[in-house]
Parts: sequence; structure tokens; C-alpha cells
Amino acid sequence: MTDLPRILIVEDDSVAAEALAQAVRDIGAAPTIQTTFPAGIAEAETGAYGVIVFDRMLPGGDGIDAIAKLRAAGSTALVMVVSALGRAANKIEGLEKGADDYLAKPFDPDELRARLRALLRRQAMQVLDNDLVTFGDLQIRMKARTVHAGQTHIAVSPKEFELISYFARNAGDVVTRMQLLENVWNLHFDPGTNVVDVHVGRLRRKLEQALGHPAIHTARGEGYVFDPAPQ
Repeated sequence: MTDLPRILIVEDDSVAAEALAQAVRDIGAAPTIQTTFPAGIAEAETGAYGVIVFDRMLPGGDGIDAIAKLRAAGSTALVMVVSALGRAANKIEGLEKGADDYLAKPFDPDELRARLRALLRRQAMQVLDNDLVTFGDLQIRMKARTVHAGQTHIAVSPKEFELISYFARNAGDVVTRMQLLENVWNLHFDPGTNVVDVHVGRLRRKLEQALGHPAIHTARGEGYVFDPAPQ
């Protein structure tokens, strides 16, 4: 049986902690709760967690100050800050200090679950020697510029490889057509063509045929989400 992914929650309010823990259980992960800044740091440094949720106003310290400590200790865990300090300036401060996501309290449970899923998907992406990127059976080799599903080679054009590389770096997040135009085609304006849709459509079909399930999903009215995990 596959071990469940583990998510650490550092939150001193018992009601909020249980709501966070329930969201973690809802997405098929296992929560661990700590209630103080020092205990959260100590638990995080065990390296057992790919995703960590920190409150800010904790006994013993501010959750966003934990991020620098964890990075200095070599942690690669993704950190979400969930705090009643929810003004734009607070969010900017958290993100500038290294938070991977910042959610204001009170939060919507559906939004929390969606954000936690996105972080788990990002954490599942393994990068080895800046070359091999893997999502389960899907392998992307950056230096060779090749894509495989298990032992099956997926023939992609140079532009399709640039596309999948950009999608991989933003796995789990909505990517807009304008982002693709800017980052894959180096166009900082919309040329009024369907060039993005055509290339994404070709890549989508190739990946689905090789994997046996969709890897690129349409976010209606927004763009695309790259999520190669079986649904």
C-alpha cells in the first residue's frame, strides 16, 4: 500500500487547526499538527513533509520567519502561509520571504483543498541533476530534450518540448494563453491566432495516448492546467 503524503500544520488555534487537518485528509494526505513556532520548526526539520502549512501569529514566532530557517537547513518543502493577516501587503511580505502560497483567514474550504492539491502536485515533481523531471510514469529529460511515458518515447517537436517544459515548471497552476505566448513564443502581445491552442492540442493528444489519461486540462475561460497524475 502506498504511503499517504504527509502535510505538517503549524497552527495554535484548535478550530483552525482541525479545519486545516480535515482539508488535508479530504485530499488523501495525512496531517500532523504542531501548535508553537519552535515545535513546528523542529518537526519540519525532520524532513518528513513535502508541504508545510504555517500560521503567522504563533507562540514563539511568526510563521513566515520559519521559511528562511527551513531553507537554511536544506529543506525543499513547499510552504503555505494561512493567516488572519490577509491584506495585500501581508501577502506580498509572505511571498517575498519565500512562501509558496499565502491564504487569508477565514478561508473557503474548497479553495484551501485546491491550493493544497496544487502544492502536492508541485512537490511530486522530482528534478534530478537539473536534467530529469518526473511525474509518475512521465519523464522529461531537459538536456536531451526528450519525453517518455515509462519505456515509451513520445515524439515531440522542439516547440512542443518548450511547451511541456513550461507546463512542468508550473504544474498544478493555471497557465494562461498570454503566459504561453510570452514564455514559449516570446510574443508580448496576442497575435490574434490560435497558435497556442493548436500546439497545446497536439501535445495534449500525444501525452494522453502515451499515458492513457489526460495530462493537460482546460481551465474554462482561464487557460490550461498541467497535471499528469491519473484522476
